Amino acid sequence: MWFHPMDLLIIPAFFLALWAQFRVKGTFNRWSEVRTMSGMTGYDAARRMLDRNGLQDVPIEPVPGVLSDHYDPIHRVVRLSEPVYYENSISAVSVACHEVGHAIQHAQSYSMLVLRHRMFPVVRFASGAAPFLLIAGFIFQAANLILAGVIFFAAAVAFQLVTLPVEFNASSRARNLMIAEGFITNDEERGVAKVLNAAALTYVAAALISLLELIKYIMIFTSSRDE
Repeated sequence: MWFHPMDLLIIPAFFLALWAQFRVKGTFNRWSEVRTMSGMTGYDAARRMLDRNGLQDVPIEPVPGVLSDHYDPIHRVVRLSEPVYYENSISAVSVACHEVGHAIQHAQSYSMLVLRHRMFPVVRFASGAAPFLLIAGFIFQAANLILAGVIFFAAAVAFQLVTLPVEFNASSRARNLMIAEGFITNDEERGVAKVLNAAALTYVAAALISLLELIKYIMIFTSSRDE
């Protein structure tokens, strides 16, 4: 049976994820047009926040694309998309400081980030193997293959769930430090919150879809054993 009762929840969650992607782009574009009172670019804000947290040795690099911003824990470098790196806007400083939040987490060995890094090698393999195991299990009606696929898929879901507190914590650090250091005014905090919350919603939606799919596969495995 290709349609499963859980699909009644997964399909709306899928559309939620699409809406979240649309919202984060729209919110970013909207607040990209609002300049900060401080006049700082994304690079300026990121550099100052790194320096004031003892991370003068962490470089900042511009990268092509839009919303391609990330912190590279292997090379210990903050990479900002060109619109964020060069522009002065609420969106630019919000995204830049969020990525610096990850660098600070790394420097302070934030527990959930450490766990996420340790999980990554296993999850990279598991997430690649899970679909093949599940498909093979469904085709050949092999409960053992389905079980293996469910376990591997569960590892990928666990990784996404661990990612949530990492992202929320980075945003919280960014907002608190931006206000404390005077990067933004209290009035500008509203825009910062909208940018960061919109980005966080994409992670929540993705985790929700994966969790619902995992429940679906567990139910299929359970029913296959009962047959």
